[in-house]
Amino acid sequence: MSDERASLTGPDPYAMASGGVASAGVAAGEGHAAPRDYFELLKPRVMSLVIFTALVGLVRAPGDVHPVIAFTALLCIAVGAGASGALNMWWDADIDAVMARTRGRPVPSGRVTGQEALAFGLTLSAFSVVVLGLLVNALSGALLAFTIFFYVVIYTMWLKRSTSQNIVIGGAAGAFPPLVAWAAASGTVSLEPVLLFAIIFFWTPPHFWALALYRADDYARAGVPMLPVTAGPDETRLQILLYTLFLVPLAASPAFLGYAGLAYGAVSVLAGAWMIVLAVRVFRVREGEAAVKAAKGLFGFSIVYLFALFATLLGEAVISGLLR
Repeated sequence: MSDERASLTGPDPYAMASGGVASAGVAAGEGHAAPRDYFELLKPRVMSLVIFTALVGLVRAPGDVHPVIAFTALLCIAVGAGASGALNMWWDADIDAVMARTRGRPVPSGRVTGQEALAFGLTLSAFSVVVLGLLVNALSGALLAFTIFFYVVIYTMWLKRSTSQNIVIGGAAGAFPPLVAWAAASGTVSLEPVLLFAIIFFWTPPHFWALALYRADDYARAGVPMLPVTAGPDETRLQILLYTLFLVPLAASPAFLGYAGLAYGAVSVLAGAWMIVLAVRVFRVREGEAAVKAAKGLFGFSIVYLFALFATLLGEAVISGLLR
C-alpha cells in the first residue's frame, strides 16, 4: 500500500538507460539471499496495512462469506501486494541505492539480484491473480490484476520519476485493497467500498508529503520529483493543508451517509480535527527543527488516523454481526 514514492538540477547519474532497472553496479552482489531478504522484498509493513484495509472491506461487504473464501481472498490480496513491492524494488534499485532510507534493501545491497527480484515478483503476481480469479470470483481477480499493474507500471515505472503528482495519482494503488476484498466477498462493487477507496486515496498525499518535507534532500539526490523538490516546501505545506481539509469531511461521510455508526462518526470527527490541527501546524511552522518536528508529527499521526478509522469500521461490523 503499502509503501514508499524535476529538475533536479540535471539528469540522474544513477538512473539506467532503461529508465529504472538495477544497474550492474547496484546488483553486483553475489545474491546470497536468506529467506528474510525475500520477505523484505514483499514490503511487510506496507503489506500489513493492505491486509488490514482489505479485511475491513471483506467484513463490511453484504452477505456471509465462507471462512475458506475469506482466507483465500486475504491471502491473495496480501501476496499481490507483496508481489508489487518486489517488482517495485526490482525497478527502483538504482534510486534505492542513492537514498539513505532505502540503500539497505535487498536488491541495492546485493543480497538479492535484480533478476531474482523480478522472477519472484512476477511469480507471486501470477499466483495471486489466478488463484483469486479461479477460487473466489473473476471480478476480484481482475481488480487485483489492475492494482498490481497500476502500482508497478503506472506508478513505479512512469509517474514516480516523471511528475510531482506521482503520489496523488499513484496513491490509487494503495487504495484498491478494500475494493478488491469487497468484490471478493460480494461479487459486486457499491458506493461504500468506493468511499473506503477515496479515504485512502486522499489520505495518501498529505501522509507522504509530510515525510517528503523532511526527506527532500534524499529525494532530490535520487532524482525523484517529489513535490517539495519541484515546487518547494511552502507549496507542499499548502497542498498538505488543502488535502487534509478535504480528507477530514470525506472520512466522516460514511457515518453521515448511514454506512457507519456513531462510534465511527465520533472517531472520524475527533481524529480528523487533530489531523487539521497538525496540518495547520505544518503550514505555519516553516523554519528549523520545529518545522521538521511538525512534519514528523503529522506523518506519524496520519498513520494512527487511518488505522483508527478502519479499526472502528471493523469493530462496528464485528459487533453488528455478533448481535444479529
